[in-house]
Amino acid sequence: MRGGGLTTDAARRQAYNGFMGKHVIRISEAEAAATSVATLLARVRAGAEIVIENGTRPVAILHASDPVRRTISECIALLPEDSTATIDADFSRDVANAIESHRAPLDPPAWD
Repeated sequence: MRGGGLTTDAARRQAYNGFMGKHVIRISEAEAAATSVATLLARVRAGAEIVIENGTRPVAILHASDPVRRTISECIALLPEDSTATIDADFSRDVANAIESHRAPLDPPAWD
């Protein structure tokens, strides 16, 4: 990346990686140093993973952080007061059955 834009080689890699299904941008340490952190973070926020390399060796990887996870008690606290949801003795079985009934990916890859 130079001046916020991708070099021709980096643009080719981005196009190839985008085609392959995972948006990975590979840049050199020099390209990373010449690019503003704001530009790199904007790419990460847009869903890219940025691999900063020294030659062909990865030095650092920028990617989005894992989403914040809630406990069951926090989820229950978010329910409206008039909710009829309950967690009973069969709750874990109900969750397991729901998962088992949806084994196929909900968002199949574009190439399927």
